[in-house]
Amino acid sequence: MSSGDAVGPELHVAVIGYGKGGEWFHAPLVDATPGLRLAAVVTGDPGRRAEVRRRYPGAAVLGSVEELWARADEVEIAVVTTPNATHAPLARRALEAGLAVVVDKPFALTAAEGRELAAEAERRGQVLTVYQNRRWDSDFLTLWRLIDEGALGRVARFESRFERWRPTAKDHWRERGGADTGSGILYDLGPHLIDQAVNLFGPVASVYAELDTRRPGVGAEDDAFLALTHTGGVRSHLWMSAVAGQLGPRFRVLGDRAAFTIDGLDGQEARLGAGERPDAPDWGVEPESAWGRLGTDGDLRRVPSERGAYPAFYAGVRDAVGEAEPLPVELHEVIHGLEVIEAARASARTGSNVTL
Repeated sequence: MSSGDAVGPELHVAVIGYGKGGEWFHAPLVDATPGLRLAAVVTGDPGRRAEVRRRYPGAAVLGSVEELWARADEVEIAVVTTPNATHAPLARRALEAGLAVVVDKPFALTAAEGRELAAEAERRGQVLTVYQNRRWDSDFLTLWRLIDEGALGRVARFESRFERWRPTAKDHWRERGGADTGSGILYDLGPHLIDQAVNLFGPVASVYAELDTRRPGVGAEDDAFLALTHTGGVRSHLWMSAVAGQLGPRFRVLGDRAAFTIDGLDGQEARLGAGERPDAPDWGVEPESAWGRLGTDGDLRRVPSERGAYPAFYAGVRDAVGEAEPLPVELHEVIHGLEVIEAARASARTGSNVTL
């Protein structure tokens, strides 16, 4: 089913940017969500413009955001999926144009900037939310269920990793730019790992961080470790790296009754990258070989994985904009994640624990 099959009035969506974020995540999910119509895509790249026309013939292809602002009365929702340093300025401009706004992570480069955007959206009575898709990963939903059921008992430590082996840096702003322009692995992967930890275990009280630049020509950190102490006492240890020759488990969670470990990544990103539609009947289903392990050494069992659900985010956006339902991602949680990132940078500079 495409969004055009939905019953009732549709909300028209403009996606600003058609790099990996726009091509893989936002445009396909918008197009597959009943009640939403992909009305426009903004990209100045000729090859990407041709690809949008091929894949989404019903969408207008615009060469600049100025073209979008000039016809803002034709859409209700703008999606900002551009280089990190432009997220906050474009989100503000979209709010000024009277549009509801979805911003890709990171929401902003500073917590102060994020608070200003949140205040602007509240002042205008407009929807503003952030694409934290990893809340709908299969492994995260499985872990959430296990914690909710009490299968682990009282959790003491949460270990989470996004690690890669890329010994040669790409010639791309994400790796060649400095942290002041939103480059580096802490802005790239940190928002995911921090957001998941905060969702599971609540606000963070203190942060210790190690941030390193390992590869030649890289302008910001490409190897990072964060130790978070949550106000409830749980400790989260987060690793993100481009130089991990052997990958650790995606999650290892230690409780006083049992532990849970799972390897690999949720398969939704790979399927989106392969051009699959996210409304496929088996969307989000993980093979048994990818299931995690629950228990203690000598007494482990495979745990069926919950179904991954990236489409749930844009269904939530539709309902928030069209029906005034709660936001799929609340801004105060994302702003707290930016506070954690700022504390991590301060900790790495001083080598000390930073209290929030």
